[in-house]
Amino acid sequence: ILGGKNMTSKTKKITRVGVVAGLYAVITLVLGSISYGQVQFRLAEAMTLLPLFGKEYILSLTIGCFLANVIGPYGVPDIILGTLATFISVYLVYITGKLIKDKKGCLIIASLWPTIVNAIIIGGVMLHGLFKLPLILSVLQVGIGQFVVITIIGVPLFRFLNNKYSKLLKDILN
Repeated sequence: ILGGKNMTSKTKKITRVGVVAGLYAVITLVLGSISYGQVQFRLAEAMTLLPLFGKEYILSLTIGCFLANVIGPYGVPDIILGTLATFISVYLVYITGKLIKDKKGCLIIASLWPTIVNAIIIGGVMLHGLFKLPLILSVLQVGIGQFVVITIIGVPLFRFLNNKYSKLLKDILN
């Protein structure tokens, strides 16, 4: 699908990394009013489940987050801490996929990592530590936004797409 039979496996992976990074950044920026802040519903975060398909999505989502945060309103703290939070989150999603073979349980557990990591790093370290916003409120607001987007929206979307378009997704994502 990505370039036909002449495209090498490495080229396909590089293409997927670029496409997913670009999608993450564009979705976040287009929906900027709900993507940044104490209460954020960064819909691109639903893609943090992609590392269950392959480790290249760790890189693509980290780059996408970096790009979105470079243009975002919080500047250097979000560029560094937001990108770090995404990297840790998607790495843990990938590891969860490797360690837990029960697909249903794996998906739920994997979906919780971005919530936990972002609540701590963005809510606790950035919003509270650097911007002096209330700790508990900041952690809860970021955590709830992440949970809604990834676990409440992302997991059912992931399941629907995987059930309905399994073969197509495998061709595109692998």
